Amino acid sequence: MAAYLRPSALPDALEALASRATGGRGWVVVAGATDHYPARVGRVPDEDVLDVSALGGLRGIIGGATGTAESGWRIGALTTWSDLADADDLPPLFAGLRRAARTIGGLQVQNRATLAGNLCNASPAADGVPNLLALDAAVELASASGVRRVPLGEFIVGNRRTVRRPEELVTGILVPPPLADTTVRSAFEKLGSRAYLVISIAMVAAILEVDREGRIARARLAVGACSEVAERLTALETELRGRRPAEAPAIPRSDHLATLSPIDDVRGSAAYRQDAALVLVRRALEALAG
Repeated sequence: MAAYLRPSALPDALEALASRATGGRGWVVVAGATDHYPARVGRVPDEDVLDVSALGGLRGIIGGATGTAESGWRIGALTTWSDLADADDLPPLFAGLRRAARTIGGLQVQNRATLAGNLCNASPAADGVPNLLALDAAVELASASGVRRVPLGEFIVGNRRTVRRPEELVTGILVPPPLADTTVRSAFEKLGSRAYLVISIAMVAAILEVDREGRIARARLAVGACSEVAERLTALETELRGRRPAEAPAIPRSDHLATLSPIDDVRGSAAYRQDAALVLVRRALEALAG
């Protein structure tokens, strides 16, 4: 019979993970469990489940409300998508991520699903990943032996695969502040077969940091659902630097998306995804050009 454990303190959760880290039967960690249990409909779950939803100290967003905090922001691992969508004190830097929060599943899913779960599930179509990539986010991992931080671009290594070790628990997502003396603009564009309750065919997150002279000091763009892992468009980011936002929508070309590797599936062909991604990139930059 499968075991179920729901600790109320972080040290107890880390001790449980450590006890099974080497060999034998490990724990399956869940929080909102909006992906875990639906995937097991029709069969008896046989995994040993470590439910971390009672670790209240891991929920919430800490950081400056004006975007000037030197330390940036810390998003607790158990912060839900509804928590994020309702966080009206967050600066424009988070506008794209908050827009994504309103498109993930329905309200019931948004009220339960966590940002950290979205990363650990590591789906190529995870709506949070491109936005957090564009935010230069890092993942905080805790174990009984200490804490480490891994850039999000290194955390997810493949379809449903991350670098989290069996003894580790994701405890937070860290977002650095924008460049000093810049105005930040953020956008998110998602293509699906309908507006809500849909898996993305392609999606784009974009952030522009504009200096006092009205030129782009830094651009960050990421595409999801078009590769095994969401990709930053570093060549395009470099080309956008120094341009004015109004010029940006005309700059993206198909070769800027050459690193993507979309697949054919029931939602769309690889060629369609590639074309759609370019349209979404231009659309996101148009939204930021005003």
